[in-house]
Amino acid sequence: MNTTFRFIVLEGIDGSGTTTQLECLAKLLRADGNAVVTTSEPTPGPVGRLLRQALEGSLSPDVDGCSQFDWVTLALLFAADRANHAQSLIVPTLAQGKVLLCDRYDLSSRIYQSVTAADPEAALPWLCILNERVPRPDLTLVLDIEPELAEKRRSTRGAPPELFEQNQLQRKLARAYCEAEKYVPNDRLKHIPGELSISEVTERLYAACQSGVG
Repeated sequence: MNTTFRFIVLEGIDGSGTTTQLECLAKLLRADGNAVVTTSEPTPGPVGRLLRQALEGSLSPDVDGCSQFDWVTLALLFAADRANHAQSLIVPTLAQGKVLLCDRYDLSSRIYQSVTAADPEAALPWLCILNERVPRPDLTLVLDIEPELAEKRRSTRGAPPELFEQNQLQRKLARAYCEAEKYVPNDRLKHIPGELSISEVTERLYAACQSGVG
């Protein structure tokens, strides 16, 4: 059975399981006869690689010794990476009639960059305008999870915490994701409990892709 939706995005805080579920869901959809392409943001492209360095804390210092971007610069870079992503992969894939699964999209930017801005309410409209020229997802699936459980999952990776992987910030982000409809009011969005087992989460995601009911 072909999925009802073509452009599907997985979202959630760090450690919510979006990366794991991307391939699990793709496997089920392919078994149904769908041609599925998986992708993620930041992308592997030139802007995405710069963003990855920023997230990992591996940027080279500038002449003033600064080795990090502020939220405005990050928002602009994420939007640039996304615009290139849309042009190079998203639009062509959808034009071919394939299903596109994306690990994070502009909901991440709207939440992460507004939450880390000095004035989140003022930042959000600008972030929406910044991303208004990219395709909208047919369905966004948010994996809701308690920040403490997500923290435990992140700790098993064996890698240093990334830029946004601070416990207090993750709690703010988790609250924002619970209100994700506020950030993408015109998008179809479904919440899935991310604390379930991997297989149970995949089943819930798969059902939402078939019927639009989470």
